[in-house]
Amino acid sequence: MRRLVPVVSMALVALSGAAGAGVAHAGPEAPCTYTLSPPEVNGTVVTSTAVIAGCGAAAGPYSGVACIQPLEPNSVITCAQGRGADPAVVSVPFHPGVTYVATGRGCAAWALQPASPPCQILGPLTATL
Repeated sequence: MRRLVPVVSMALVALSGAAGAGVAHAGPEAPCTYTLSPPEVNGTVVTSTAVIAGCGAAAGPYSGVACIQPLEPNSVITCAQGRGADPAVVSVPFHPGVTYVATGRGCAAWALQPASPPCQILGPLTATL
């Protein structure tokens, strides 16, 4: 009986370690904050825009991407990119009654270096127009 106790204890320790192995920890926050506008009708097109809202110390905007996908058969995702502080504006043809999904991301640069992870994921924002 004495041999069983250490074996059971070791099994419990191994199981508790395996259970903790799947725990995710949050990564660092993106150094810049971007916003994404929901899909909106602008004449004959639907647009969405990703823009820089602000950056922390030693960081600056590197690029923003805005994408729109109409949720209809054979549709594709259309994206546009803005460099630096320029907004990313994407547009697709407007079809009444269709649902559109806008997504995007914003990436920052640290101390004049190329894009530095993590990039901020934007959306999805959905609108039926």
